[in-house]
Amino acid sequence: MIYSKELKAVYTPEVLVVGGGPSGFCAAVAAARNGADVMLVEQNGFCGGMATAGLVAPFMTCYDQGGTEMLIRGLFEETVNRLCAIGGAIHPSKIDAPSAFTSYITVGHKRVTPFRAEALKLVIDEMLAEAGVKVLYHTSFVDAEVKDGRIESVIVHRKNGLCVITPKIVIDCTGDGDVAAASGVPFELGNEKTGKIQPATMFFRIGNVDLSKIEADYMENIDNFYRKDGVNYRSLHWWVEKAREAGDWNLDRVSVGLFRGVDEDEWSINTSRIMGIDGTDSESLTRGEIEGRQQVDQIFKFFVKYVPGCENAKLLQTGSTLGIRETRHIKGKKCLMVEDLLNCAVPEDSVVIAANSVDIHGKFGPRSNEYIALPAGKYYGIPYGTMVPEGISNLLVSGRCISAESDAAGAVRVMTPCMALGQAAGTAAAMAASSDTPVADLDTGLLREKLIAGGVRL
Repeated sequence: MIYSKELKAVYTPEVLVVGGGPSGFCAAVAAARNGADVMLVEQNGFCGGMATAGLVAPFMTCYDQGGTEMLIRGLFEETVNRLCAIGGAIHPSKIDAPSAFTSYITVGHKRVTPFRAEALKLVIDEMLAEAGVKVLYHTSFVDAEVKDGRIESVIVHRKNGLCVITPKIVIDCTGDGDVAAASGVPFELGNEKTGKIQPATMFFRIGNVDLSKIEADYMENIDNFYRKDGVNYRSLHWWVEKAREAGDWNLDRVSVGLFRGVDEDEWSINTSRIMGIDGTDSESLTRGEIEGRQQVDQIFKFFVKYVPGCENAKLLQTGSTLGIRETRHIKGKKCLMVEDLLNCAVPEDSVVIAANSVDIHGKFGPRSNEYIALPAGKYYGIPYGTMVPEGISNLLVSGRCISAESDAAGAVRVMTPCMALGQAAGTAAAMAASSDTPVADLDTGLLREKLIAGGVRL
């Protein structure tokens, strides 16, 4: 079948941000605050991505491993402060570990940030409007037209049909590197050495939980957390075992990840595990969504039947989209290696510093994970070149699909460093647009100066 349709350019922004997730909205705000005419397109009717549509919560730590110094600041910190001001979050400085806020886990979980997804939607809308970003919701990326190593136009689908956008600079914040892939940028899908992609999760929220009862049960079993054969026996594994023996649990999980929210009776559940999902393929995603909801049903019934304090719990909401940990890793000017993170390397062109742990779900099988935390007080840098894809002079990539080997991406894929990456990408895009400079040729020293002026800790 051959299909053709003549399209005309409808929008001509200096900077186009594709995707309004944690990284995308920060990229758009940063670019606009640095003087660029910015447009953001998002397929949902709101921004926030995994934090709102996916119900992923809390924000993982923005501090060093010891929980003493806040490393990720800038737009992330501003977002959190705005949320706190309207009762939509609890500041990470007030969250210690182990606690109900961290699923009673200590390592890598000090200073997480509980937040309300609905409050985050409001705060993001406000920040985008204040910055002067042109936002187009209900709009999906379709394709990119490339000529001489440059994106000349981006085709999107609005509710009222296909249209063309002709920006100077494009920032791919789709999470999956959709724009980069369509533009011919080479990439790795998952971990090509092992042939695996990190499993997906259907997050959900429950309410009407009795905090005192659930905490009393934890306190009786907190000394019974252990790790064996690559598998963590942590939260509620003592009840999971009983449920499995009774035929009420057939999932390949031995523990439950549950995180108290801003309200003490509302909790976010990170437990379902859907293996073999390719987040770049609609048929695979469809299977994952269906299986995810089936797993949620079993997990919720387990809570009501077995977990003290959850006898009268209510299922409040499942994510409107599957939680995806890994898809494409683009090939960029630089590649973030896991050795760089574990050796706490901070390159001169670092645009983000972070201490998030290497966290690879399902590495040794569906029940397992690999979790490697940095020493207390240590951190690593993410260089600007990881956002600069091969072969396209006016494209930046931000979020979990930056140029990184799969294991390294297991650390920087979480929402907090993705927001910091977005601020860096947006600032760089504004610089490139105003000077007509290829993104690969930007002065990273000047970029770092601008980021520091924007509240970034470098």
